[in-house]
Amino acid sequence: MTTTPAVPRGLAGVVVTDTALGDVRGREGFYHYRQYSAIELAQTRGFEDVWYLMVHGELPDRAAAADFAARTAALRTLPAEVREALPAIARAGAVSGPLAGLRTALSLLGASAGFRPVYDIGAEQRREDALAACAAAPTILTALHRLGRGLSPVEPREDLPHAANYLYMLTGSEPEPEHARAVEQYLISTVDHGFNASTFTARVVASTGADLAACLVAAVGALSGPLHGGAPSRALDTLDAIGTPDRIDGWIREQVLSGHRIMGFGHPVYRTEDPRSRMLKSLAQGFGGPLVDFAVEVERQVEAILAELKPGRELHTNVEFYAGVVMELCGLPRAMFTPTFSAARVIGWSANILEQAEDSKIIRPAARYVGAPPPQPVPAP
Repeated sequence: MTTTPAVPRGLAGVVVTDTALGDVRGREGFYHYRQYSAIELAQTRGFEDVWYLMVHGELPDRAAAADFAARTAALRTLPAEVREALPAIARAGAVSGPLAGLRTALSLLGASAGFRPVYDIGAEQRREDALAACAAAPTILTALHRLGRGLSPVEPREDLPHAANYLYMLTGSEPEPEHARAVEQYLISTVDHGFNASTFTARVVASTGADLAACLVAAVGALSGPLHGGAPSRALDTLDAIGTPDRIDGWIREQVLSGHRIMGFGHPVYRTEDPRSRMLKSLAQGFGGPLVDFAVEVERQVEAILAELKPGRELHTNVEFYAGVVMELCGLPRAMFTPTFSAARVIGWSANILEQAEDSKIIRPAARYVGAPPPQPVPAP
């Protein structure tokens, strides 16, 4: 009889591989991409620079940055086979929305572009496939959103930076610079975040040698689960449900005492303030207005109530709370909050796929059998 060592449920805290892409240090409230603070990158660099860093392992100089921006901008236009299929994908996903449609469209993109298994191709071709998929994802998401609302997709513009082009394709209008920059900083802050469920899923599939599109489709599937993605819009729904400042205390106490989760608060890794939330709060306060004032007051009272009712636990706002506020202020519809997150995270997934593809060992953990003792006699029919 063989036995397997006990591990925490959900593999919490179990180290499964080495990575040079970054890490999350939850007790410190810090995370990084490569050797740089992710928040400092969001505050000082553009999206394309961080994308380059994740793919190539270093920040680009001005010439390399300009070349990379031009290369990726040229990849935004979808192949004809994908573009022609989008109306049908949008109709089929009328309820599930653009994130579900992204799974189908990415699979079609990989097939139409001839993506081959990462096991069978070299590092350069893997990078080219990754760039093509990541550049296409925002175009797919915005097109599906518009088609789902009876609008024509907006073709990408190569003269706009990544975030500004995303907002342009979404709304049909060139965004205000401050809105484009705020969304860009949000996108940078969500490119990667350790071995979360979707990133781990992408690496598991990559370890089988599958093509890059298959790895990304699996990651999107993991993100679509409500325990992983979707909280930015739900955090705003909480603000809507509370309604006015005088209702905060009663509403929150009722939710906590009933055992309900307060969306936008708490994180499985951070034991202090989420650094992404701190940055996004600052962005929101830069815009100002009633929604921001209300969100700040809700945060203050929720943290006080949670400290009273759940003493000893550090529960603060996570990235979703102020992400929803910032995206709302920048004109993004709530149905696009999680898809927008995926438009950034696809970069991190791809970087992890590329790293995993360098290791030919398949990820194949064990499970502990807890059913009836075998072998049991097979009953007669």
